[in-house]
Amino acid sequence: MRPDPTRCLLLIDDEPAQRRLVTAIGARAGWWVAGAPDVDAAAKFLSDPEAPKVDAILLDHWLPGEEGSALIAQIRALRPELPLLVLTAQTSVAVAVEAMRAGATDFLVKPLSPDRLLSALDAAVDRRRSGRELRPLSEKIVKQLGFDEIVGSAPEFRSALAIAAKAARARVSVLIEGESGSGKEVIAQAIHAASPRARKPMVTVNCGAIPANLVESVLFGHEKGAFTGAFDRHIGSFEDADGSTLFLDEVGELPLDTQVKLLRALETGEIQRVGSRIVQTVDVRIIAATNRRLIEEVAENRFREDLYYRLNVVHVDVPPLRNRITDLPALARHLLVRIAEQPGMRYLSITDDALEVLMGYGWPGNIRQLQNALFRAAVLCDGDALTSADFPQIAAESRLGRRASDHHAKRLTGASASAALAHGPGITLYEADGNLRSLDEIEADVIRLAIGHYRGRMTEVARRLGIGRSTLYRKLAELGIENAA
Repeated sequence: MRPDPTRCLLLIDDEPAQRRLVTAIGARAGWWVAGAPDVDAAAKFLSDPEAPKVDAILLDHWLPGEEGSALIAQIRALRPELPLLVLTAQTSVAVAVEAMRAGATDFLVKPLSPDRLLSALDAAVDRRRSGRELRPLSEKIVKQLGFDEIVGSAPEFRSALAIAAKAARARVSVLIEGESGSGKEVIAQAIHAASPRARKPMVTVNCGAIPANLVESVLFGHEKGAFTGAFDRHIGSFEDADGSTLFLDEVGELPLDTQVKLLRALETGEIQRVGSRIVQTVDVRIIAATNRRLIEEVAENRFREDLYYRLNVVHVDVPPLRNRITDLPALARHLLVRIAEQPGMRYLSITDDALEVLMGYGWPGNIRQLQNALFRAAVLCDGDALTSADFPQIAAESRLGRRASDHHAKRLTGASASAALAHGPGITLYEADGNLRSLDEIEADVIRLAIGHYRGRMTEVARRLGIGRSTLYRKLAELGIENAA
């Protein structure tokens, strides 16, 4: 039997190695993991009065399709109230949508990140939530944006972007600091896209998701037979990124011995595969990101001071969403357009009452959490617009004390909140002298806004404006709007 304070996770998986991995991860945060090789064994465990009380279920090796949906339904029938997390190697957003509609509470993609699993479990058992968010789903929506496409006008955020843009053309290392989900990787992608190295793809390594004994191999590669399990030669991320950019996400998680080797690679441009005597020279530009304050890690001797200054040639500090809450309406509209581009999704607008609910919340998970909330609402929405009723979990958490003020957010006055709701590529109604602009000018701005919002998809623009395509093109000619598409 487990101690009372410990939470119990029922893992449905027939692989002992995976059970050991999940058990070890869970133990870090006080989870006791019970294993079941199949649904029948899980049913027996759940019906045993002597068995521990289960707080959540993790289903491994789920596959999309009728059989997978039936499997989720079968588990749901056993304990409909329990959070059900699905773990799979499938990475498609359409697969995530299918799992959610079949009844999954959360959707995790392999390889399993310890932090991702623990955060998903913590969210799943938070009894204050009246709904759940699929945390990893929206990560599959991300695509590279240029600096001119990144949404946000808050001064602190624009200042961070300006620093990043100036650093893009140089070869210098960039350190991006900010809370999880605040958009560090998006900025890193924009830096790479604006650099002379953009002709090659940026290579990304999540340092926090790699077991400590494999970090060196992932970064620098290894030779066949270099260690137990090294059955083939492996090319490391530094070699992959030769002539390009290497993005080290959560660099603060690197073990100290690996930090030494990373510093040498940055200083000399030379690397060695594990088990090799050959020294190779690579040309790699480093962008590092962390949700910690690395200078504080240096003070605590958890991060090397010399490596810190080598990485921190240019420093970009990304503010959390709560400190730029006036950007939320524009961000929400932008994210809904991106979500609509995914398989099985459609275009949705969002009402002011929904935006008011979203702006009253603290967003501890920042933009990633906002994207997840919008994704979930879009999956379940039956209408053409998201309303406040589509965000019951956000409203409930706000009522229970998780409002913006509880996260040290900047409070909005009524006037600034109203201005924020209208934020984005808005329409100016008045001339500088206070007189109204002409109807033709206003109509031209509306059409330009629609074309930009729907990224030049003229059929969608015409449908949203309530006119035919031929009428739209006629108006473009009449109003002198060129190069619209």
